[in-house]
Amino acid sequence: MNYKIAISAIFFFFALVELLRRRFLFKGETRAHDVILDVASALVLPTIIIPMVYLAGAFIAEWAFPGSKNQWADLHPLLMFGILLIADDLTQYWWHRLSHTLPWLYRLHRAHHSANYLSIRVVYRNNFIYYAFMPGIWFSAMLVYWGFAPVYAWYIIMKLTVIISAHSSVPWDEALYQNRITRPLMYLVERVISTPATHSAHHGRHATDPGTYYKGNYGNFLFFWDVLFGTAKITRKRPAEFGLENIEPANWFQELVWPFYRR
Repeated sequence: MNYKIAISAIFFFFALVELLRRRFLFKGETRAHDVILDVASALVLPTIIIPMVYLAGAFIAEWAFPGSKNQWADLHPLLMFGILLIADDLTQYWWHRLSHTLPWLYRLHRAHHSANYLSIRVVYRNNFIYYAFMPGIWFSAMLVYWGFAPVYAWYIIMKLTVIISAHSSVPWDEALYQNRITRPLMYLVERVISTPATHSAHHGRHATDPGTYYKGNYGNFLFFWDVLFGTAKITRKRPAEFGLENIEPANWFQELVWPFYRR
């Protein structure tokens, strides 16, 4: 399966939904700064950063364990999937959580939160180095080299579907919360995976807003990590505003390539 085509199709599907619902352009909130960040990060991450990490990861895997290519290809697919959840998604939870704890690391992540809107436009919006050093991507690259490729294709499609849909400006979960048949199911769903409600809280601008919780809800694929480690807040409300609160301004170049550029 070509997971790259599948993920691109999922992304453009949600983009089309946002366009049709007039929740994609955000003309009143978008600055030239935002357009550059949205476009540059969406282009550079999948075309340069990820391929470079995967090449380097394969090199490291072979250097550390010569002749180890596809050595774990015979593992059960469910075991592979579980290992990916730990090696990729759990480590990304901690990487994300640390980025909201350590000031120097937040400088690599602030671009993801500096937009005054929440949309699939910001899914990949981050400093280039933030992704280049994300542990989960390196672990995934090595696991793929060791034989996880077929399972990884399904894993990353599922993960990116959740991440893209959680950033959507069209909250698909609202209707499911309101429907008496799906409401009990959503109690479980919102505690397992990220949803527009729980993830939008993380992007809220004002801590005093009941729908905002930017010091938690760090989960990307699994929201369960937040439940497990005590950083979850579930309100089923969306923030009134998105963006940064009490953070010094930075230009787009600084947000993309800090610390190589400092004002």
